[in-house]
Amino acid sequence: MTPAPLTPERILEATEDVLRRFGPAKATVVDVARALGVSHGSVYRHFGSKAALREAVTQRWLDLSHAELSAVADADGPAGPRLRSWLAALFAAKRRKAGDDPELFATYMVLVGENSATVDRHIETMIGQLARIVESGVRGGEFAVTDPAATARALWDATNRFHDPAYAADWSLPGIDAAFDAVCYLLLRGLQG
Repeated sequence: MTPAPLTPERILEATEDVLRRFGPAKATVVDVARALGVSHGSVYRHFGSKAALREAVTQRWLDLSHAELSAVADADGPAGPRLRSWLAALFAAKRRKAGDDPELFATYMVLVGENSATVDRHIETMIGQLARIVESGVRGGEFAVTDPAATARALWDATNRFHDPAYAADWSLPGIDAAFDAVCYLLLRGLQG
């Protein structure tokens, strides 16, 4: 059987597996290459450095939530329920990442710390999606705010406990869902003016 071609996607999948097994401190490009059955030079042809590979893995991980959340942000219908759905989808995605694969989640926390520009772009994408929801709420007369971009940033900051990985330990506490509901209720009431 002919081996599958070496693609960036295959390399990123193998890198995740290697990071899960060895952690970010011990995982090497040689380990990734070995897992793929290729030379480390083959990996470097796709990713010029270990840092570039780690940044790409981080970007891939963060991008997983973009499509789902973008679909919610751009859906038809009233902005209030869409905002609530978007915040709930973000919280659920973060909980899944932390709960389903805690070793990989811990690894990503290290990678996120190393790749602050990647994280900054991710946050700006998320805030941009929030701004689109707020803008549609203003256009539709649901929200009484004058600066949708600033409001989106404030919404991001106000819900930090439910999406910032620094709070991951809180996401399984009793009462966290009620706390999330209370924050959403308060924010939506405040947007209505």
